[in-house]
Amino acid sequence: MTVFPIRPAEEGDVAALDAGLAALSQEIGDPHRATRRDLRDGLFGPSACAHALVAEGDGGLAGLALFTPVFSTVRGGPGVFVSDVWVARGARGRGLGARLLAAVSEAAGDGWNARFLRLAVHDDNSAARDVYDRLGFAPVSGETVMVAEGDAFKRLGRRR
Repeated sequence: MTVFPIRPAEEGDVAALDAGLAALSQEIGDPHRATRRDLRDGLFGPSACAHALVAEGDGGLAGLALFTPVFSTVRGGPGVFVSDVWVARGARGRGLGARLLAAVSEAAGDGWNARFLRLAVHDDNSAARDVYDRLGFAPVSGETVMVAEGDAFKRLGRRR
């Protein structure tokens, strides 16, 4: 039985992270706009703003989680937002996704005293939703995820 050790990503993992994130994007029908340079800068650059964990399998990357700190006045303190969780097809059904989320929770708890974990799931991704439901995640009623990007984001920056 493969154990899939989980560890913090290193700069040498950027190509594998990019491949895993591209596979995730393809599977859920999202665009994959982040380049390897974007990942390297975001995870390891002078203004790094994200963290990643990787799970290793016999044939390379078996899974990954990409996450960032957040702060919530509603929840009364720091937390962690998981933007991406991916498990390779050959590693699915063995609890690796849950183990990755547990490792994120531990890393964020140790790193910045996180008290909660937040993530988003596509409405049509019933397999992921089933996993999150089993793990005790609950939908947040009364909230809609909104994004300002591209020109809208640039206009916001000019409002100061």
